[in-house]
Amino acid sequence: MSQTKTIISTLNSLIETLKDGQEGFRQASEAVKDAQLKSLFNRCSLQRSQFAGELQNHVIQLGESNPEKTSSTAGAMHRAWINLKSAITSQDDHAILAECERGEDSAVSEYKEAMEDDSNLSAPIRETVSRQYVAVKAAHDEIKALRDAAKSVS
Repeated sequence: MSQTKTIISTLNSLIETLKDGQEGFRQASEAVKDAQLKSLFNRCSLQRSQFAGELQNHVIQLGESNPEKTSSTAGAMHRAWINLKSAITSQDDHAILAECERGEDSAVSEYKEAMEDDSNLSAPIRETVSRQYVAVKAAHDEIKALRDAAKSVS
């Protein structure tokens, strides 16, 4: 596989991951009772959408006219977010936070993998992926802290 196709594949994989997170956070925001959590999840969903758009632009600049536009139908990220559905039906904020953190674990892992293989990425793409990784990791850590705090309250 050519280097460009490898980069496009990496970016498309991240786009799928971001789309999974976007949808998962949207569902979580609709299910939680706490206004601060609703706001956090809405913000994370919007951020994932924006990040996916940035990566889609990079894919187009690399010559691929049809970048990934949907979430994955398989894989760790999808399975993690599927568990969110059962947490949502219970409307238990701690359970929803736990499932969001599990989904974010997968996102952090995907970004780490892309960064480890960054020798293939051009400087502008590497900068975008690196910046997004920092933001995704920060969201993960915030959600984990909120989950831990919610656990100690329940």
